Amino acid sequence: MLSLLAASSGVVDPIYWSDLGLRPYLFDIGGFQLRYYSLAYLIGVVFAYWHLSRMLKSPGAPMAQRHADDLFFYCTLGVILGGRLGYAAFYTGGDTGIPSAFTDFSGDGFVSWKLLRLWDGGMSFHGGLLGVLAAIGWVSLRDKLSFLRVCDYIAVNVPMGMLLGRLANFNNGELWGRATDVPWGMVFPDARAGEIVRHPSQLYQAGLEGLALLVILMLLFWKTRARYRPGLLVGIFTLGMGIARFVNEFFREPDAQLADFAARTGLSMGQWLTIPLILTGLIVTIYAVTRKPSGTGTAASPAA
Repeated sequence: MLSLLAASSGVVDPIYWSDLGLRPYLFDIGGFQLRYYSLAYLIGVVFAYWHLSRMLKSPGAPMAQRHADDLFFYCTLGVILGGRLGYAAFYTGGDTGIPSAFTDFSGDGFVSWKLLRLWDGGMSFHGGLLGVLAAIGWVSLRDKLSFLRVCDYIAVNVPMGMLLGRLANFNNGELWGRATDVPWGMVFPDARAGEIVRHPSQLYQAGLEGLALLVILMLLFWKTRARYRPGLLVGIFTLGMGIARFVNEFFREPDAQLADFAARTGLSMGQWLTIPLILTGLIVTIYAVTRKPSGTGTAASPAA
């Protein structure tokens, strides 16, 4: 690896993704492949459930374990349905004005409708976020819980899924970045990427949207009294995620079907969708820090 980074006559050789020995799946048995992207979703959801259960045992929890069990199901459903529908609506262009994911039935195998072919890739963070918010809203309304405080507890766990998902993207050699001359630039194997040295933008996203936010929110929850200010944790998550995504989009190559859109507007689709996220996070954070805390730290959890 050091030889790949070493300069020769003042020129730094690029890193070739294909030389890293990576592949998109963990194992292949009889044609069945356990893909890292699927594994990232699975581990992210299991971690969220486990850690949320731990959080509920600390003082001042806004819900009981039975609520977490319901949220585990509905939020998972919201991530999958929201993420897929969001990608189909915003990231698949169509000549008729209707996104192609809704009209394309050219897929091979048992399922031909592109919208249902999740294994072919295509999930939107913004769509998944809306799906999760809908799930939280439903459980909160049904069980008379504080929507903001439930969002706080869920938000702390989301960055782990973002971290694992972006690492899986890198492992798949997909969602690569724009052309660059930085020493750590990489050449990805996808024919659409060409023999161009590019930013490993998946790692940038894993670091900012995943690891950095995870550390910040964990410290705020476990080491401060942020949990007693309704909306503070989810506000910081939303603001931080929005800023991280906006910055990272400068390094990430726009989706091929949206390259013209990015050139015309000056910003990628992801950045336009992130601006409302930043504003919302800022408003919620200001609201949270200007109001009195909700408790003294000794409030009991709702009865199970």
